[in-house]
Amino acid sequence: MMQMTEGLVSEPEMEFENWRELAACVRLDEGEVDFFPDPEDVGAIAVAKAVCATCPVAEECLAYAIETNQSEGIWGGLTAKERARLRRRWLERMRRAS
Repeated sequence: MMQMTEGLVSEPEMEFENWRELAACVRLDEGEVDFFPDPEDVGAIAVAKAVCATCPVAEECLAYAIETNQSEGIWGGLTAKERARLRRRWLERMRRAS
């Protein structure tokens, strides 16, 4: 699979198992941060995004969420709505490039 990010259309990604082991969220105690908060809970969303901002593999996490069409939760520092917008922009760039 190829990685989709804001500035890059594609680049090789690391194995999913490897990046997950390096994720900042795995070092947290269970339930410490809610990565699947209610979409209206701006406080919980901000806390989850703050963890993602410190994560060394946030880009891989985001690419995984976009590639697998994750429709819930905070992945790579983005909400489901933000990922959907990113995906739409990426698809539009792909259409224009072809």
